Amino acid sequence: MLRPKIPANPTPTGAVVPLPTTPTAVDHHQPTAAPMEVPASSRPTVQLTPGSVLALVGGGTAVVLVVGTVLVSMLLAVAVTAASIAVCALVIRSLITSQHRR
Repeated sequence: MLRPKIPANPTPTGAVVPLPTTPTAVDHHQPTAAPMEVPASSRPTVQLTPGSVLALVGGGTAVVLVVGTVLVSMLLAVAVTAASIAVCALVIRSLITSQHRR
């Protein structure tokens, strides 16, 4: 149905792979052997009680809040640093221009 078109390399650099050809006839075979039974897993299944679901939701909420707090504090630290650098730049500029006037 949807097959990707593989471009032919005009100068092969190794083993030459022939282009795929479309099949002319499709032969459907029926399986002769019965399907094998899948063995049961030895691991116990996880059963969630309403209390454990609430604990998981509470834990996930706590993780999201902590990560959000950390990211916001980092952003605030960057903003404060940028503001202080801007103030320092203005003070230095003012000192340099006042020195040139004298």
